[in-house]
Amino acid sequence: MPLFPERVRRLGFRGVLVLAWVAAGYYLLFGGVYSVLDMRGLEREHASSLERADSLIRLTDSLVLRGDSLETDSASIERIAREKHGLVREGEELYRFREPSDTDGPPPAPVDE
Repeated sequence: MPLFPERVRRLGFRGVLVLAWVAAGYYLLFGGVYSVLDMRGLEREHASSLERADSLIRLTDSLVLRGDSLETDSASIERIAREKHGLVREGEELYRFREPSDTDGPPPAPVDE
């Protein structure tokens, strides 16, 4: 019984070597735990994580600045109280405007006298 099948003997040493290189290249690209395709996916995931971290840092910085201004600047506190809660000073009048909604219906007809 021969050690190698007839096909392998026809390929020769160079053919077997080429097949080994092809198999190793395939394993490098598509096989294993960290293939080239997996590494590219991990790089994209890492880049998106860095972008998200940068945006969270910017958000944190802006919130810290806003907190500092609310602790120290009375004008900021007054502005927020006026905008959010409709507070007015003594002698001022408050006018509120609202957008008409679809459920309001048509405006009332004028009354002829």
